[in-house]
Amino acid sequence: MKNKTITAVIPVKANSMRLPGKNTLPFGRSNLLLHKIGQLKEVSEITDIIVSSDSDVMLEMAEHAGVKGIKRPEKYADESVPFGRFLDYLCAVLPNEHILWACVTSPLVEPALYKKAIQIYFEKLEEGYDSLITLESKQTFFMDNNGPINFKTGLEHKNSEFLEPIYHFTNGINIAPKRNIHKWHYNFGPNPYRMIVNKKEAVDIDDIYDYVCALAMYQMPDIEDLTYSELIKKMCSGGGIKKRNSRRAA
Repeated sequence: MKNKTITAVIPVKANSMRLPGKNTLPFGRSNLLLHKIGQLKEVSEITDIIVSSDSDVMLEMAEHAGVKGIKRPEKYADESVPFGRFLDYLCAVLPNEHILWACVTSPLVEPALYKKAIQIYFEKLEEGYDSLITLESKQTFFMDNNGPINFKTGLEHKNSEFLEPIYHFTNGINIAPKRNIHKWHYNFGPNPYRMIVNKKEAVDIDDIYDYVCALAMYQMPDIEDLTYSELIKKMCSGGGIKKRNSRRAA
């Protein structure tokens, strides 16, 4: 493939129904928006980084961080407008041949993972896949209104480690050709390459509980370099757990 130019688009709305002010909540050394811009700026494979927002404040943050901001028309910030129409609009205004969807609500998708995803994406396009998405494999007990989805009750019950996995679409990294996004009215196609990520990389902030979990995971040391006991000792150093338990006991 000759043209591998990529626009990383960061979509951020002024308002969030479930977690007000979500996109600029404190994170790392700045906030979620600036944190995501910083991550993407470390990915040399990305041609352009563009923030799409209806918020002048967030667009100003983007400009000060050295990336381009595009003011989103008010109608595309309205939840009643189909997501696909917003994507049609983006395809009309964004440069380059490929679009990488980069949400600030996935703050633990680090530059190395973006680089890996981009490399795999172009390889998989040659193999016949039409896009790339990130998924988290979950082996836990799921039910819908009709009962169990992936497990059985009674004598056929299995422990969770033996269940068939169900995949959580993380919205952490989506990459697809711009011309096809316009055709699909969606940011991935019917035959995406499914890139599996771990629980930390899969974090997606929708509410206050997700945000607190993301902050905690951000502070985690690299578990690949530690044994289980070393990790527990490091995370619990300073008596944090003891203090919390003592307050509850009181």
